[in-house]
Amino acid sequence: MYIVCLDLEGVLVPEIWIAFAQASGIPELKRTTRDEPDYEKLMDWRLGILKEHGLGLKEIQDTIATIEPIPGAKEFLDELRSFTQVIIISDTFTQFASPLMKKLGWPTIFCNSLEVAENGTITGFKMRIENSKFTTVKALQSIGYETIASGDSYNDLGMIRASKAGFLFKSTDKIKADNPDLAAFETYDELLAAIRKEIL
Repeated sequence: MYIVCLDLEGVLVPEIWIAFAQASGIPELKRTTRDEPDYEKLMDWRLGILKEHGLGLKEIQDTIATIEPIPGAKEFLDELRSFTQVIIISDTFTQFASPLMKKLGWPTIFCNSLEVAENGTITGFKMRIENSKFTTVKALQSIGYETIASGDSYNDLGMIRASKAGFLFKSTDKIKADNPDLAAFETYDELLAAIRKEIL
């Protein structure tokens, strides 16, 4: 029994924070887990910038409403789900992910949640579990599943390396250079073929 574990941002949809950085005109918000491996440190920094500019959940959700999946992502997911189980494991938040899940045909997603005040200010965030991608893959393995994982960022390496097979997808040159033993793909057809080869 296999379960394919996929990252969300950069793999199936564009990076939410990059889109919001462009929409809000705050270039500092372009920093992602491709730049900062410590996710909690990155989020604390982001929340500080939001507070400084008086921005809250509504402004971010307004930007998310304009984001479309990466071309081919839904078709890739539909094809993948025709022959295996798929879980998206993301460090994003339910308040960000729901509109995007609708556009992707409601795949299963495990992610985190934001703490939001009544006035819409994001006051904090609650991580589902520490080191969630790696921990989730190990938990799935503990109940009898083989995992295949793919992602683009530093925070995906744990689940990729802990899985029976793992692939980088649309990653950075630096991450690819730092992990030369990992197969790296740029197109959904390549990734689908690699996963299919492992499973079928």
